[in-house]
Amino acid sequence: MSPQLCFFVSIAFALLGWWIIAKRVFWPRLQALPMAEALQPILLLHSFRFIGLAFLVPGVVSPDLPATFANAAAYGDLGAAILALLALAALPSRTGVVLAWIFNLWGTVDLFDAFYQANASGLTPGELGVMYFIPTLIVPLLLITHGLSFRILIKGSHSTTSAANLSSAFRA
Repeated sequence: MSPQLCFFVSIAFALLGWWIIAKRVFWPRLQALPMAEALQPILLLHSFRFIGLAFLVPGVVSPDLPATFANAAAYGDLGAAILALLALAALPSRTGVVLAWIFNLWGTVDLFDAFYQANASGLTPGELGVMYFIPTLIVPLLLITHGLSFRILIKGSHSTTSAANLSSAFRA
């Protein structure tokens, strides 16, 4: 099997594995919680995305790692980590929910942009060095948890809207 195929098969298996874990373990517990409490473990997980800065460290990655990919992945992840921490600090306020939406949109786009940059720059798996495990193990988890965050945020906005409509109906 070619290194490129091993790379994509690893990503596919990790996505499947994390999806099963999310469906059977994470989601049943998170959906029962209020929105701010359900978002906390996800935001905490994503606060560690500063690890993406290692894409800029020679010796951790190959000197041949395309700079366009390395810079986009490193600084995009750093931005996601900062936004996750800001949202976490501001929860459960309305500002915290807005920051959670911004974080979730930024973080999701960042991950898809990293895949695009990797493909567009012709990145080969060996150029990732020890960072090989970030896109093959961690990024699938991050994508799945972004999906969970969207579900939590949408569910929370619907329940808030429904509660506001219900309370205004009683006032009328």
